[in-house]
Amino acid sequence: MLLEEKRKELVAIGLRAIREGLTTGTGGNFSVCDRESGLMCITPSGIPYVDIRPEQIVVMDVETGKIVDGDAVPSSECDMHRIFYKYRTDIDAVIHTHTTYASTYSCFRRPLPAIHYLAAFGGTHVNCAEYATYGTVELARNAFKAMEGVNAVLLANHGLLAGAKTLDMAYNITEELEFCCKMVCTSMAMEASGVKPVVLPQDEMDRMVERFKGYGKVHEKHEEI
Repeated sequence: MLLEEKRKELVAIGLRAIREGLTTGTGGNFSVCDRESGLMCITPSGIPYVDIRPEQIVVMDVETGKIVDGDAVPSSECDMHRIFYKYRTDIDAVIHTHTTYASTYSCFRRPLPAIHYLAAFGGTHVNCAEYATYGTVELARNAFKAMEGVNAVLLANHGLLAGAKTLDMAYNITEELEFCCKMVCTSMAMEASGVKPVVLPQDEMDRMVERFKGYGKVHEKHEEI
């Protein structure tokens, strides 16, 4: 089977998302890009993640969007995935979800404030892309524009999109930003009592982005305590 391992990887990540509450039913979509062949694998449309088989993962040509293999219809958001593989060589995996808090916060159509340093998993900032109907080229272009130079973007009245070198990395970004969106939504509810959260300054977020580059890889040396 063409790109069998990548297709199995997508089946596994979909099941993980269901198990850990990052998606439900058929919501959202997941993909990976194989740079060597110029092909991408994407989850199918209309099939619950618990029922997807590897052969139903759709293989498409990144350059043309032509379906190369797969026993199903590709996700309606295939263009939104393909645009990143076509023009962002730093991204080889894309995850789009309708997580509760990210989707809720996206309805306010605002950038995600740096209420917690974990927001830096998405980059120096996380914008909210202009609204467009799901499954359209317009939405793909809006998402791509709003995610320039970073690894995540909110989709207005829709959800969250994250891109990275690997599926695991994109999944981690999704998890951390959903946590941050939960914090923001909770804080907004508390603001009704007149209490406002303190947002981290941009220079601190820039510092966090640099620190995360070595996260889990480098043991930092500090001055003696």
